[in-house]
Amino acid sequence: MLIDQTELIQSTPVCGGLRRETLQLILSQSEELDIPEDAFFFREGDAGDCLYVIKSGTAVVQRTWQDKTIVLARIGPGDCFGEMSLIDLQRRFAAVKAETDCSVIRVPYTALMKLCQVDMEQYAMVMMNLGREVSRRLRIAGERLFRYQQELGQQWFDEELAFDA
Repeated sequence: MLIDQTELIQSTPVCGGLRRETLQLILSQSEELDIPEDAFFFREGDAGDCLYVIKSGTAVVQRTWQDKTIVLARIGPGDCFGEMSLIDLQRRFAAVKAETDCSVIRVPYTALMKLCQVDMEQYAMVMMNLGREVSRRLRIAGERLFRYQQELGQQWFDEELAFDA
């Protein structure tokens, strides 16, 4: 089972460049879960203490707005989710719900803290990979926002999100 998990997790973007021993350390602290269709991994606003890697099945990332569910993404085997809360230590930004029966690896925050104590270089690699994944998703969200603004023929600016490009 650990070998199958190691091969799966090694193929995910957040584990790129990690040594096999590092992956085995992380997995030794992790657990495999089966989540039934329509069950929530977590809900928007929950405390975040782990990330998940999907072994099989699909899930949807969703938010609620004006009592309506908005699907933000559909994720499947090899994808990870829940990483934002491990980086910024904030509550969950969105809910993730099993669209089909899912088999996942749950990687707790404590596994990453253990890695930090044992091998700071590999921990830094994990955090850089997590940052890259969040950045990739942010670029997708930014492109969607840009297209949406163009379709509406409007532009707006939120002072809260001011930054230098």
